[in-house]
Amino acid sequence: MLLGLPAHLAPAALGDSVSRACHAIAATVLVAAAALLVVKQVASPSLLLWPALVSLVPVLALLVVVERTRSMTAHLAYLIVGTASLYWYAVTLFAQVASVQASDAFSLSLPKIALVMVGSTALGPRRGLLWSAAGYAAGELATQLATRHTGASFRLDVTTLLAFVLVAVVSVHGEASRGRARRAQPGLHRAALEQQVQRLRVDVEGQAAALVHDTVLGHLAAVAATGPGPLSPQAARSISDDLEVLVGRDWLSPGVGAPAEAIAAADGWERSRLHAAVEQARADGLDVAVTGDVSSVGRLDGTTADALGLAAAQCLVNVSRHSGVDRAEIVVFGDGTDLTVMVIDDGVGFDQAAVAPDRLGLTNSVEARLGRVDGHVQIWSSPGSGTSIVLRVPFAVATTTPLAVATDDGVSA
Repeated sequence: MLLGLPAHLAPAALGDSVSRACHAIAATVLVAAAALLVVKQVASPSLLLWPALVSLVPVLALLVVVERTRSMTAHLAYLIVGTASLYWYAVTLFAQVASVQASDAFSLSLPKIALVMVGSTALGPRRGLLWSAAGYAAGELATQLATRHTGASFRLDVTTLLAFVLVAVVSVHGEASRGRARRAQPGLHRAALEQQVQRLRVDVEGQAAALVHDTVLGHLAAVAATGPGPLSPQAARSISDDLEVLVGRDWLSPGVGAPAEAIAAADGWERSRLHAAVEQARADGLDVAVTGDVSSVGRLDGTTADALGLAAAQCLVNVSRHSGVDRAEIVVFGDGTDLTVMVIDDGVGFDQAAVAPDRLGLTNSVEARLGRVDGHVQIWSSPGSGTSIVLRVPFAVATTTPLAVATDDGVSA
């Protein structure tokens, strides 16, 4: 019984709940004993029962202390004072009430049950059982002394014994649950670790697949489109640089390929991957117009800014390869929580439902890449009406930065 909690917390929570229940039962039976005394006193005014009623007061007070402190001292004081109070309570009843002349009377069982309920599994099931056993023994000792002092009969109190057995069963069950939780905890930790490793593995594989798509496949397409003869020095150098990135492991670190100053908001746009993607697309012959609040890019953390820039780069590559036009527009704007980048072209468009499942451009390099930084993508396109792709990512911290509006010719403050 784990109560929906982690295995190592469930036993303590269960023990605390059982302890509160035991203390509530103790308070209930003490109040019931006091109510019986009041009723008996009202019914028989000639009896002198107030000493028994007074003896219950310190027991109730110490019960409150036990519930609040759960300390060894409070438990010990409760047992000592409870035993003395029970003795005085029993002597008063034996001397005043003719119908109560045996130690198994129900009116005597009530305060004895309150002593048994001192056992607190919040202290540990084993110690709780020992405290309950001590409470049961103290209650029987007090009533036996009272019977000897007054000449009443001593009998086995079955009601109190059953209450002790109930507490013992609960304590044993609590100890068994604690043992099962301890045995299960290493397995749960291993499972959590394996899940985390698997999640990291999937993330790394996704990054690797996106990087391969953005580099190797792109260059293969460029080589295939090149006529006979050697590659141009610029294309050869670009392929060599990308292969070095793939062979190395630096691509696993956020911010690779961009200087450390890229996180500064003052020049975040100029040093961002998004700006680099625009400049690369322009160098490849695509006319890219940039408008909007481009300084908002500087408010992104490094990992999110990298993911956004790489996703936008793939969108621009798709425009160059598939749209049939040589012009695209990028609109950047940010609100209090998110940065939005729209990549728009007036090309041939496409039917999203007709895209083959093995086409990884939008799936891996755009949607999955933004998904890893809690971003998301929306695509509007249809044959003959162009394509609009909205990339939205969250800001690291919502701060206010100066506006810088980009135009076709550059950026102006």
